[in-house]
Amino acid sequence: MSAEEIFDVVNERDEVIGQETRAEVHRKGLLHRAVHILVFNSEGRVFLQKRSQSKDTHPGRWDSSTSGHVDSGEDYDESAIRELGEEIGLFVSSAPERMFKIDACSETDQEFVWVYRAESDGPFRLHPEEIEEGDWFSLREISAWIHAKPEEIAPALALLWRIADEKGYL
Repeated sequence: MSAEEIFDVVNERDEVIGQETRAEVHRKGLLHRAVHILVFNSEGRVFLQKRSQSKDTHPGRWDSSTSGHVDSGEDYDESAIRELGEEIGLFVSSAPERMFKIDACSETDQEFVWVYRAESDGPFRLHPEEIEEGDWFSLREISAWIHAKPEEIAPALALLWRIADEKGYL
């Protein structure tokens, strides 16, 4: 995760208006893009990752199966495919199913986010600089956890979980 990563900066309609380094995007709170993927196994459980302590945002908190920024010039689907491979070693030839989009807000750190659903029973190869650990959880366990101990959950996961539940995806 170098400070030299370049992201597309977008306007409130998610239209690209420029490019900036990762550090500047975060420092200035500029609108940008990200993806979150929930990976479900054949038993209907969801794989969650615990973010590495070295992450610049929400270190040590539990998050989506994979998530990441959309690089400059990349689209959401390309980013979802790349993030699955980079973070958990799940290599796919096409983007997973799109569930819904979240507008940029404080919970997403000013990211427009497409949320995807993938299916795999693993095993996964976790990227050590990105992920401290990961495990499978039931939908009920995740919902109870978010309610009981929100400080252990990345804000974007809590938001997307609530929306997914409201929209009937869970």
